[in-house]
Amino acid sequence: MNKVAIITDSVSCLPKEQAEKYGIHIVPVKILFGNKVYSNGVDLDAAEAYQLLDKAPDSFSTAPSPPNDYINLFREIVNRGQDILCISVSSKLSTVFNVACLAKDNLLQENPEATIAIVDSMTATATQGLIVLAAARSAIEGRQLDEVILTANKVREHAYMFLALDTIRHAYRTGRIPKIATQVGSALGVKPLLTISNGVVHLVSVSRTMKSGKEKLVDNMKRRTGEQAVHAAVMHTAIPEEGEKLKQRIAGEFDCKELLLTEVSPIIGYAIGTGALGIAFYSLPDENN
Repeated sequence: MNKVAIITDSVSCLPKEQAEKYGIHIVPVKILFGNKVYSNGVDLDAAEAYQLLDKAPDSFSTAPSPPNDYINLFREIVNRGQDILCISVSSKLSTVFNVACLAKDNLLQENPEATIAIVDSMTATATQGLIVLAAARSAIEGRQLDEVILTANKVREHAYMFLALDTIRHAYRTGRIPKIATQVGSALGVKPLLTISNGVVHLVSVSRTMKSGKEKLVDNMKRRTGEQAVHAAVMHTAIPEEGEKLKQRIAGEFDCKELLLTEVSPIIGYAIGTGALGIAFYSLPDENN
């Protein structure tokens, strides 16, 4: 058994097989639709969630898991004798980080001997997932908690994410683009390119077509990695065939030490809409020496 257990939330977009392979615990964020509450990835999969989003976007919202979900998981792991590293979605995008910290405080009152660290990924989607995977591999190697945290922070410092949206219609929900701008942009067919920097969403540029948007994804990755080996993940919202095509292109144009294909969590998808493509990646200097 590893000395350190890794926990994250479902915004990390980790494929189920990767989470199982590395023993990563995923706390599902909640999806609210009408008068129903669903657990992301548990009783509502991504495809079903995107159908609801397309059906009635104004009835679709999200909420963090309650503190008890974290407290119960923390207690279970601590009782097994493991330390805990919980890596959350950016605290500037969600209250998930605060909920995890509250759960930690409650568990420590119950068990002062527990060792729990909460790390803000300062990002989201598959970028967060890549940070979590790096931490999990470090834990599997038998490293102590402080060493696993150093690994996570190192990857966080070198990680990037870009998303090409097919529509700007829902982007006002990111809090970075005025709603009126999204309405005008939607009418004009504008395709925005977004990134996350310092924990918040930024508009990088706009395109007239998704073809141009995809080229900007690849160009941004090339500018930041060059000939270096990379860890990467291709993301999509409800367009798996296009995601697979982009994955194959990335595999052919980059030296990938790791390359995943995943669907953007509907928790983020509700702010970007269906038809989006994205790339998350990082390259570490010591892997290229």
